Amino acid sequence: MAHSLKSAAFLIESRIADAAGGDVQALFELGVAYSTGSGGIAVDLVEAHKWFNLAALNGSGPAQECRAEIADEMSAREIAEAQRQARAWLSEIGHYRRVA
Repeated sequence: MAHSLKSAAFLIESRIADAAGGDVQALFELGVAYSTGSGGIAVDLVEAHKWFNLAALNGSGPAQECRAEIADEMSAREIAEAQRQARAWLSEIGHYRRVA
């Protein structure tokens, strides 16, 4: 169990680092991981929506489709929270890019 948690944490950390660098595929893969629970990650539709939303904003058609599919399973409050988290992430990443 501890091994799978470590590999899940590594997967998330490496994908987030790539996403922060502008990798749209990494954004999409984070959405997939959180929507399916792949790689030992717990399913979290709010997180999945956030990452699919960020990928969609960067032009990913498949992310737009996946975001719409999981939105059907979410409450309006959950979707609003996912959108809030996406805006916060963009704000944070923008800050880091300006500093770098």
